[in-house]
Amino acid sequence: MLNPRKAEGTGDRPDFLTAALLVGFGALGLWAGRDLTLGTASAMGPGYLPRIVCCLLIIVGVTVGGLGAFRQREEISKPKLWPVAIILASVVGFAFIAEFFGFVAASVWLLLVGSIADRDSKLREVLILTAGLTAFGALVFIVGLGVQMPIWPF
Repeated sequence: MLNPRKAEGTGDRPDFLTAALLVGFGALGLWAGRDLTLGTASAMGPGYLPRIVCCLLIIVGVTVGGLGAFRQREEISKPKLWPVAIILASVVGFAFIAEFFGFVAASVWLLLVGSIADRDSKLREVLILTAGLTAFGALVFIVGLGVQMPIWPF
């Protein structure tokens, strides 16, 4: 018996939308960088990497769309705005908190508030991952790459 929410036929609509976005962004990037010098693999110009990335986007988009054409038809569901709002609040909060309270406080905010968007997250797992990712981020970005951001507020 067919699921009443799924229509008959083929063509996975979310895959088609994803394919259209990937091909569209790839084509837009190629068009925007059309005046950049390509260069060669040994002497890359400013347009070399963007052109390669945009071509890869188009290839992935065509592949996703082609595979979606053979899948059972599925409609695009309504977007859930609550998780998007939570993620947006966590990222915006990170930007403000990092300036005044440092990287550690901002990372903790980002990860704890962002985890609220996932209803299946467990507090113990989130706390362990927050500690690990905050330490890793501080080591990589502040110590390793020398990003000019205070680690602590004091």
